[in-house]
Amino acid sequence: MAQQSLLDEQSEPNDATPFLPDKHTLAALREAAAGCRGCHLWRGATQTVFGEGLKRARVMFVGEQPGDKEDQAGKPFVGPAGRELDKGLEAAGIPRDEAYVTNVVKHFKFEERGRRRIHQTPKRFEIDACKPWLDEELRVVRPEALVLLGATAAKALMGSSFRLTKHRGEALESDLAPFVTATVHPSSILRQDDDASRIEAREAFAEDLRAVARALG
Repeated sequence: MAQQSLLDEQSEPNDATPFLPDKHTLAALREAAAGCRGCHLWRGATQTVFGEGLKRARVMFVGEQPGDKEDQAGKPFVGPAGRELDKGLEAAGIPRDEAYVTNVVKHFKFEERGRRRIHQTPKRFEIDACKPWLDEELRVVRPEALVLLGATAAKALMGSSFRLTKHRGEALESDLAPFVTATVHPSSILRQDDDASRIEAREAFAEDLRAVARALG
């Protein structure tokens, strides 16, 4: 059954490019993305969760994919991980309403366990299928600083050999933006074992974002 499911997934289209609009503005991209069928993930998701923020935001944050709360709301980073992102931004002095926030994959990938929908990491072919949307977001927004949140986002844009554990918080060489860096996904803070570990992880995340603020300063 699992093998058949994989075959069904890979028999679907594997490229969002045909769904891109002729007019490449954020509004046109968001509207077109709502009808994207570039891979199989749209079938299980409630809706497309496109990026949100200023057209000319100085900083762009890119995560992995929307979660359960985001899938329901249609907005990125509005669930528990989003609250951790907000705390980090506040600590760093970066107003969220002046940033652009998005994900590499625009549909929620999950596994049902009873009444719960449990996040599943997207596969490479799913990331590749959805990447044309992110490429267009980067082209339109043209941020001064690009922050990759988590290993999936970092590998999607920096290459499969990128190691977040090795390069976290560094200024990375890239043509994607004048300043590019990678840090943990804020959801990792929630997965810490105890309060002390969460506080430590939260402060380390905030310090990574302070480096972004300094780069913008």
